[in-house]
Parts: sequence; structure tokens; C-alpha cells
Amino acid sequence: MIDTNPLIVALDVPELSEAVELARRLQGEVGYFKIGLELFSAHGPETVTAIGEFGDVFLDVKLHDIPTTVSRATRQLGRLGVGLVTVHALGGKDMVAAAVEGLALGAKGHSGPQPRILAVTVLTSLSDADLATVGLPGAEDAVLELGRTAVGAGAPGLVCAPRDASRLRQEVGPSTVLVTPGVRPAGSDSDDHARAATPAEAVAAGANYLVVGRPITRAADPVTAARSILSEVDPA
Repeated sequence: MIDTNPLIVALDVPELSEAVELARRLQGEVGYFKIGLELFSAHGPETVTAIGEFGDVFLDVKLHDIPTTVSRATRQLGRLGVGLVTVHALGGKDMVAAAVEGLALGAKGHSGPQPRILAVTVLTSLSDADLATVGLPGAEDAVLELGRTAVGAGAPGLVCAPRDASRLRQEVGPSTVLVTPGVRPAGSDSDDHARAATPAEAVAAGANYLVVGRPITRAADPVTAARSILSEVDPA
């Protein structure tokens, strides 16, 4: 039995009104609403406020810069009341540590759970062949190395492809939160994810949260689609 709703719905739409309507319909059905670069770039902090009326917010901005810049940015994001924020693990241990510190400082005025930094290991759109072109090891090896570095720097969570979750879970232990994008319902198209998996496969591999976008947001009935995905994970 799953203790916490593991479903994160990616609100990857261009208009705030569309995102708000999706969040309104899905209120109480999902664990987090994910705001990505497109929506945040178009509407800024207002997006977090608007979506936050309907549930917890995962701000997926994948920060990657020098530690000072990232610390200042996450401090500002922490003031918005977000629950999760992403940075790139490739930024290194000092950058990840700065992100963790900045987010905590920014969130001091907010009640509720402490927001968490998620360090992105290897994007699910990248294959081993893609990584080889820039001189990096295969996806699994890169994920493990980046995961170790980020957790060692204080990141409470990681983002990885579902197929990388099993080895990563063994590496970082049970307390690290693993978030897996690239999750697609059984029998559906993987879209632009090179290393996708079904909800059941992702959870079995050790994922705590599953990020799903188009199979829910483009469905005729998003609520039914979300419930169907959750039933693949926990039929009870």
C-alpha cells in the first residue's frame, strides 16, 4: 500500500488559465502539480500562487549556474511557498549545497513542510549514445555518480529515469526521495523520453513520485486518467 499519493502532474501548457483549470479539476487527485519552464517563463511567480491554491507545487526550473547565483535564486523561490525545486546535479556539490541552503533561507517565513531540492541526474530524453557524444559514461553510471555527489552535498531528493531508479536506490539508501519523469501508462507512447517505464515499473524500481504530463493533461477526462495511472501502481 502506498502511504503518499505518488503522482505528480506536469502542467506543461502555455497558458496560465489552462493550467489553473487542470489544477482545479485535479485538486485532491495528485501529490504535486509540476510547473515547468514554459509556464513559469510566461507568467512568473504568479503561476506558483495560482496553482498553489489547488495543491502542492513542484517548480521544475532545473537551475544550473555558479553557487552564488543559484543560492540567490533558490532563496527567492523559497519565498513563493513551493514544495519542490529542481537543480542540475551537473552543477557540482558546491552548487547543490548552495541551492539547499538558499531554498531553506527563503522558506523561513512559510509554515508547513520544509521545501526540498531535487537534483536532476540525467535527463530522460538522453540515451547512452547521446551521452557518448559529449564524452560522458553510459546513463546508469552517470546517474550513480551524479546522485552520490548531490546527496553528499545535502540534496534530499533526486530526479532520474525510472529505469535508473533501482541501482540509484541501492546507492543512496531509503531516505532519499526519487522522482521519476518519463512515466507512461502501460501500452501508451513514450513521446520524447528515451528511457520511459510504466507506473508500476517505476515504483517497483524504487521511485517515490512519478511525473506524468500528456497522458493526463491531454486526456478527455484528466481525473479518470490520473486515477487509472494510480490504479496501475496500487490497485487497492
